[in-house]
Amino acid sequence: MNPKLRSILFWIHLVCGLIVGLVVGVMSFTGAAIAFESQIIDWADRDARHAAPPAQGTPRLTLEEMLAKVKEAKPAVPPSGVTVSPEADRMVTVALGRGASVYVHPYTGEVREPGAQGWRSFFHTMEELHRWLAASGDSRAVGKAITGVANLAFLFLGLTGLFLWWPRKWNLRAMRPILWFRRGLKGKARDFNWHNVIGFWSLPVLVVLTASGAVISYKWASNLVFTLTGNEPPAAQGPIASAPVAVPTPAPGTKPQPLDAQFAAVMKQSNAWETITLRLATPQGAGGPGGRPGGAPRGEGAPRGERGEGRAEGRGGPKGPQASAFTVREQERWPLFAANTVSLDPFTAQPLKTETYADFNSGRKLRTWLRFLHTGEALGWVGQLIAALASFGAVFLVYTGYALSWRRFVPRRKTQPVAAAAPVAPPAESKTNAA
Repeated sequence: MNPKLRSILFWIHLVCGLIVGLVVGVMSFTGAAIAFESQIIDWADRDARHAAPPAQGTPRLTLEEMLAKVKEAKPAVPPSGVTVSPEADRMVTVALGRGASVYVHPYTGEVREPGAQGWRSFFHTMEELHRWLAASGDSRAVGKAITGVANLAFLFLGLTGLFLWWPRKWNLRAMRPILWFRRGLKGKARDFNWHNVIGFWSLPVLVVLTASGAVISYKWASNLVFTLTGNEPPAAQGPIASAPVAVPTPAPGTKPQPLDAQFAAVMKQSNAWETITLRLATPQGAGGPGGRPGGAPRGEGAPRGERGEGRAEGRGGPKGPQASAFTVREQERWPLFAANTVSLDPFTAQPLKTETYADFNSGRKLRTWLRFLHTGEALGWVGQLIAALASFGAVFLVYTGYALSWRRFVPRRKTQPVAAAAPVAPPAESKTNAA
């Protein structure tokens, strides 16, 4: 690389890192902290989800009766979703608004709060910091703008860092100091070695995390994914933007089928399902920002990336009766985040439309992959571990970057040792004294 161009690139890299470093450090640390959120919540909540076997002969409550129990216990927030599992000893999960949920015993109607409240509070704080620096109210938009710009800047730092790292000679002697940690180094040499080694090995993952973060943060970036794949960008941001399915107008006085009958119809056409979630209509402004319909609550069959990003169903849809929208997660599925959406006529319990991952166009498939690559969940716990390690490595990149900058701008003064005074030769004795 031309030395002058390299110098210009270096100073841009340094100044950009100094400006956004603290925000990048916060986002990297919190990203590593929430990497295994779903698994930790699922493990810590295992007792709360367990439904004790009832007395023999006790009939199972209908879903309408369970929802009535929830409305009685939680009158302030209307239910926004119901999730059932095939296990007989599993509580039914009812989502409240966006993010909150309770468990209902299918035989006794007991409404139970989720467990692991300490973990939930911790992850909530980490997510608030990660997304908008824990800002609230009107300041949240400012916090989100700052994290979005910092994420783009970090992508730029990663790409420019690759050019600055590029060795002048490709041989083992030149590559070894920047490919692996060296022992016995201190101060600037140690920080430089760490910065190069961690940056090199984590760069591919960090590029994916920052690029996918930009797609989630900015509509123009999300639209670019569809444009590059030759597809029309959706009107709403996000990969899940299917419009609600209209149903034939029923005869006057026709009542919807019971929820149990609707779930049974969906179960018949599902293969070895893991969870089935029905999104319930939520009054505008109730239960969360924008009155959005609720999906599976945290830790109940919905990957964190899907819960974290706004959904677009129900906006601009047809007037009149709409289909019941079910999300089905099957046990044998690929990709791991794939889910089937079954639209059912609520008056006849007849399926109207089934949409699977295979039905997505190439733009929507890529957009969905990017969404779950950002959290690592696209590749299961292995992907989450890789994302966590890269995010933790980014924290050290910020530290070593600031340390190197500090030493550059505030060099330590070297104390010069005081030279020992030269011995003074004694005066020569006079000949008179000698005599």
